[in-house]
Amino acid sequence: MKSVRRVADPQTLKALAHPLRVRLLGSLRTDGPQTASELGRRFDESSGSTSYHLRVLAAHDFIEEDPEQPNARDRRWRARHDYTAWRNRDFDDDPVGSEAARFMRRRQLDNVVAATERFESERAEWGPDWDDASGHSDYAVRLRPEAAAELRRRFKELVDSYADDTATSEDAEIVRIYLAAFPVRDTRY
Repeated sequence: MKSVRRVADPQTLKALAHPLRVRLLGSLRTDGPQTASELGRRFDESSGSTSYHLRVLAAHDFIEEDPEQPNARDRRWRARHDYTAWRNRDFDDDPVGSEAARFMRRRQLDNVVAATERFESERAEWGPDWDDASGHSDYAVRLRPEAAAELRRRFKELVDSYADDTATSEDAEIVRIYLAAFPVRDTRY
């Protein structure tokens, strides 16, 4: 089972809700332990900038120093959790938390669009197997709130089980999977 960092404190969510910090944490989760210099090169930032933002993430327990440091000179960081989760309503009465949650939701949506556009531009390079395995689906179904919550929980379990089963396969790639579940009243969209 993948580890989840549940955030209920507005200041903690605000600490994460920074464009570079979100990218740094995502890279540590996806690509494994890295130094501030490596991350700086990856994101075209100075190592001083990435070092500062890594310390902020560490202060809020999103990351930690990697216990398997390659040498005494470079400090390598790793993610402490596989996912971050929060409940939007926990921040409704706090302007700082509410804005941070709004930023994070928008960031998730931006990631979906960017990943889709990137795949479309590279589609021919991936070959027919990945082309057939990729895509978008949308379903419009009537559900009660508890059923929608259960669907999201079971979806996460299913994704985790596939990731655990195929993580070490030679032909395995990082696959971005997004799930959005929310009620709509206007079905024209």
